[in-house]
Amino acid sequence: MQRLRGFSDNSPSQPGWLSIGNFDGVHRGHQAIIQTLIAQARRQKVAAVVLTFEPHPAALLHPERLPPRLTTPDQKADLLAELGVDVLIEYPTDWDLLRLTPRQFFDQIVVDRIQATGLVEGPNFYFGQARAGNVTVLDEFCRSTGRSLIVVPPTLLNDEIVSSSLVRQALTKGNIPFANELLNRRYAISGVVSEGAQRGRTLGFPTANLEQIPTLLPAEGVYATWCRLPQGSFPAAVNIGPNPTFAEMRSKVEAHLIGYSGDLYGQKILLEFVARLRDLRPFASVAELQEQITKDVATTKHVCNQAPA
Repeated sequence: MQRLRGFSDNSPSQPGWLSIGNFDGVHRGHQAIIQTLIAQARRQKVAAVVLTFEPHPAALLHPERLPPRLTTPDQKADLLAELGVDVLIEYPTDWDLLRLTPRQFFDQIVVDRIQATGLVEGPNFYFGQARAGNVTVLDEFCRSTGRSLIVVPPTLLNDEIVSSSLVRQALTKGNIPFANELLNRRYAISGVVSEGAQRGRTLGFPTANLEQIPTLLPAEGVYATWCRLPQGSFPAAVNIGPNPTFAEMRSKVEAHLIGYSGDLYGQKILLEFVARLRDLRPFASVAELQEQITKDVATTKHVCNQAPA
């Protein structure tokens, strides 16, 4: 997949089918749009092009309402490439873009810069200044310029429309199975391992302390995850939140990798969430805490064995 930062001389020079959106999470609804896009592009033997925006337009328009990310730009690009997208254009959102009327956006971006043959969008697609353009307006523009438009119906799961907001809602409730169903894969976070208090090591369960996590954290609790490393995949029991037993109220992400020994400081690791095991709670003694961690590790092994990496 060709990945471009805005428009340049390397932008697609041949017409292609286009989908425009933020695609945060690349969930089942996004996947339905992309699959339709690719099918149309392959049928006409042209490129399947995705135009997305980095940063999210809300970062400029309403920073106080900016939703937490579900995917980093790199994760999003990898997921789109796996689906079969040929060209990803990550437009550096600026005020010049946000001030374009729907007609200006269509003429300057869709027609002149990308030369789109046709477009594939969801029913809740909006574009142009103040989100004044919708799929009805887009259809009028496409018809007037001899282009095709396919509007993909919403994807439903348990009678709910799949959306990035619904994924965030599931994660903030710790509902990992539902979030993973919405995504059609395991939700994952990445972070850099930093040096912590090393209390886990003294308890017999050394942990990797993750920082610089740019995406949404699930609800506080203990989780079974798969940890992805260059050396392989390892089950990991993960604690998200404070450590009430030791009166540490700062929220942290600590992962005990089962079957791994080595120095991870400074490394970037990926955690894929399989299940939420329990709530956080204080323990009366260190021995009681160790007993519970032993159970958490055993449960993590079992859960991950049932959901192989």
